[in-house]
Amino acid sequence: MNVCIREMGCREYEQVWEEMRLFTNTRQPNSNDEIWIVEHPAVFTLGRAGKEEHVLNADGLTIVRSDRGGQVTYHGPGQLVLYTLLDVKRLKIGPRELVRRIEQGVINYLGKISISGARKEKAPGVYVDGKKIAALGLRIRSGFSYHGMSINVNMNLSPYGRINTCGFEDLEVTQLIDHHGPDNLTDVSVKIVPELCTTLYDGKSVSRIYK
Repeated sequence: MNVCIREMGCREYEQVWEEMRLFTNTRQPNSNDEIWIVEHPAVFTLGRAGKEEHVLNADGLTIVRSDRGGQVTYHGPGQLVLYTLLDVKRLKIGPRELVRRIEQGVINYLGKISISGARKEKAPGVYVDGKKIAALGLRIRSGFSYHGMSINVNMNLSPYGRINTCGFEDLEVTQLIDHHGPDNLTDVSVKIVPELCTTLYDGKSVSRIYK
């Protein structure tokens, strides 16, 4: 199994979203899965069922209504975003198992850097001391997934105070640097991608091709 890892740098959310849709629409049954490593300029995004009232104060930031699952979240500098473009049919798993595997990859990564991550019932993502550190939002179409997960590394968290994060009032967020974790995205991506690949493919041997 080969997985293509694309390091895309800092890119506008809408541009990458369009590229994900194009990739998904044109991929073939024998296409390699891909994981895209991205950082976004500041933006609020709403999922397909996202309610605009959860944006309490946009204060000049762009709001993008996306086709991912979930409610509202924030992307910005200092946050690592990993988009998982996978052939879910080939993996022979459903949406819940895909979410579980992504969460477990994050939890395993956190454990390697001495941070205890956990799930919450009916609130997808990964939490540290009850505060959200990683968010998930996926779309599966014709057996292929796109969108993915984000993990807060070293960022300005104040925009989260202007939304009901993931649709929950008073949900607190945190980031790696606040728990003595890495303070730059490269250090995180180098170690978290192997953990994700291990859990996504259930421990099977995977060759990572970086582009």
